[in-house]
Amino acid sequence: METMKQYLSKAYWRELGVSFLHSLKTVKFWRELLLMTAGMMLGAIAVYYFLMPSNLIIGTISGLSIVINTVLGGDADTFSYWVMGINAFLLVMAFILIGNEFGAKTVYTAMILGPLTQLCDRIYPYTNLTHKVIEAPEVLSQLQAGQTVLDANGNPYLLNRAGEVMMQVRDSVMSGGIGMGDVWFDLVCFVFLLSACQAFEFRINASTGGLDILAKIINKYLHFDIGMSVSIGGALICCSAFLINDFRMVVIGLIGTWINGLVIDYFTMSMNKKKRVCIITPEYEKIRKYVIEELVRGCTLYHVKGGYTGDDQYEIQTLLTMDEFAALMKYINENNIHAFMTAGNCSEVYGTWLVHKPKYEEIIDHMRERKKNKSRTLDK
Repeated sequence: METMKQYLSKAYWRELGVSFLHSLKTVKFWRELLLMTAGMMLGAIAVYYFLMPSNLIIGTISGLSIVINTVLGGDADTFSYWVMGINAFLLVMAFILIGNEFGAKTVYTAMILGPLTQLCDRIYPYTNLTHKVIEAPEVLSQLQAGQTVLDANGNPYLLNRAGEVMMQVRDSVMSGGIGMGDVWFDLVCFVFLLSACQAFEFRINASTGGLDILAKIINKYLHFDIGMSVSIGGALICCSAFLINDFRMVVIGLIGTWINGLVIDYFTMSMNKKKRVCIITPEYEKIRKYVIEELVRGCTLYHVKGGYTGDDQYEIQTLLTMDEFAALMKYINENNIHAFMTAGNCSEVYGTWLVHKPKYEEIIDHMRERKKNKSRTLDK
C-alpha cells in the first residue's frame, strides 16, 4: 500500500524527473543506452531470423507471442504488438518489485524489440531465404484478390513487397529456418544470440522484458541463479506450444530453454568475474594509494611474517574488475615495483563493493579536502 502511495505522489515523479534530466548529462547514460540498443538488436536478429521461421517455441515472451500470433493468424506486425502488449503488465511489476532504474531500462528494451524485428523484416525478410520468386500469373491474381493459395505440399504462396509470387522451397517447420536445413542449427543459433543479449542486459541492470522480469524477481527474492529462473519460467511457456506444434518440436523447445538458462549463467558469470588480488611488497604504500585514489577501490592491509626470512611485511588484498586488474599490473610494471602477487577469480561479490564508484569518489574527494585543510592548519 505504501509503495502505491509513493508512485501516486507528485513529489515522487518530480524527483524522478529531475534525476532523469541529470542522467542525460552523463556519459554513463548514453553508453548504457547504446549498449542496450546493441544487445536488443542481437535479440531481434535471433527472434526474426531463427525463432520465427523455424516455429520453435523457446520459453520467452517472444515464443508465447508466436503461439498467440499463429493461433490468431497474425503477421510480423501483429507479432510485435503482442510482444509489447504482454510486456506492459510485467513492466509495472518491474518498477514495483525491482526498482526504478531496472524498470526504466526495461521499458526501453521491451519497447524496441518489436520495432527492431520489423526493421529486420524491412531490411531483409526471412522469406527471401525460405522462398523463391516464381512466375505464376493465376496464383498472382488469386493472391491479389485476398485468397489463400497452397502449393502441392500444402504450403501457402506468398506475395513479397514487390508484388511477386513466392513459393516455399524449404519446410521451415521440419527443416529449420535460415539454418543449414536443420532445426537444431536454428535452435543453437537462437539460444546463443538470445543468451548473449540477455546476459548483456542483466549486466547493466536491465532486461529484455517479459520472462526476464519474472526471472529477475525470482532471482532477487528467492535467490535462484538468473539462468535457472529463466529456465523454470520458460518451460511453462514452452508447454503452450502444444497448440501449434507437434510433440517433437515442443521437446526441442524445452531443450532450448534449458540450454538458454545454462548459457545465460555462463555469460553472466564471465561478465561479472572479479579478480581477488593479494600483493606482498615493501612498497605497499604506493599500491595502496593507487588502488584507493586511482582505481577508486577499497583494500585491506594484513600484517604478515615471511616463513623463510622471518621479515615482517604487509599484504594488500583487494577486489578488482578485469580492466582494473590490467591497469594495476601496468602500474606495477611501469614503476618497477618488486612485488609477490597472487590473483584468483571471484564470481560473486556482496556488500559495499557494489556501491557505485561516484560515491567512493565523493569520499576520496572529501578525504583529500580534509587533508588539505589539515595541512593549511599546520602551516599557520
